[in-house]
Amino acid sequence: MNNKITIIGAGSVGATVAYTLVSTGSVAEIVLIDVNTAKAEAEALDILQSTPYLNATKIYSGTYEDAEGSDIVIITSGVGRKPGQSRIDLTQTNVNILKSIAPEIVKHAPDAIYLFVANPVDVLTYVFCKITGVPKNRVLGTGTTLDSIRLRTRLSELYSASQKQVHAYVLGEHGDSSFVAWSMADISGIPLDQYEDVITKKGSLQVTPYDRDEVELFVKKSGGKIIAGKGATFYGIAASVTQIVNSIYSSAYTILPVSTVLDGEYGISDVALSTLCAIGEEGVITTLTPKLSDEEMVKMQNSAKVLKDVIAQIEI
Repeated sequence: MNNKITIIGAGSVGATVAYTLVSTGSVAEIVLIDVNTAKAEAEALDILQSTPYLNATKIYSGTYEDAEGSDIVIITSGVGRKPGQSRIDLTQTNVNILKSIAPEIVKHAPDAIYLFVANPVDVLTYVFCKITGVPKNRVLGTGTTLDSIRLRTRLSELYSASQKQVHAYVLGEHGDSSFVAWSMADISGIPLDQYEDVITKKGSLQVTPYDRDEVELFVKKSGGKIIAGKGATFYGIAASVTQIVNSIYSSAYTILPVSTVLDGEYGISDVALSTLCAIGEEGVITTLTPKLSDEEMVKMQNSAKVLKDVIAQIEI
């Protein structure tokens, strides 16, 4: 394996992403870049000294010049969300940070796939496309990938099923206007609405009664709850990033709900938000538009409007 990733931002998220990539053996080389060079150096050294028991990954701190030859650039840098603060409140500050980073990194890694983690991820994904001209298939945000695994985890508890057998997605904005696409949710291919009916030995599989609105609220509030308790969320997002990275390096494409600039999907254009995408070595190979219910279509359109309203209020 001879692949290289640059991570911009060596805070809790960036460092955890780097460690997770090393522990899973996903990449051969990682460059950590941060304005706090001492922090980047320390994180890189700490992770490097774990490699004898993990995987022989080359990891070091560097500058934008060291990003040359990177397959993927992961951008985690930005001001973190404080307890009680919405992601949208961060927008202009983090857009300004991105505007200072973008020209430097694109100059040294013009052919890389750019993966955004920093929030508000949908707006930053959109702005990066607009200010750099990098083809939109090579610019994506983690979007609702994290929201979706939070949903899958909760449903697996309610249905006493393996998380890997639960297929359910949160779509739209990675934020307050996101929504669960219940019409597509299933367990091992069995729609949730039919699952209890097809169990032949009643009572053999424990299914906990639940309210869908409560589940959706739980998913939306999980990030804030974690931030209130420990200051940041980083394990779930690191797992999400690792899944996306592995999908890019895979020989077969993977379907994931990532944020990308839409061009007519669901009647939406000129904004980045999450729908299902096929991910592969070219980045976003194609978007997919599975049929949504009428209610879900309204929510998707609302997500686009919410994000466009934010974009209209910022300076790009």
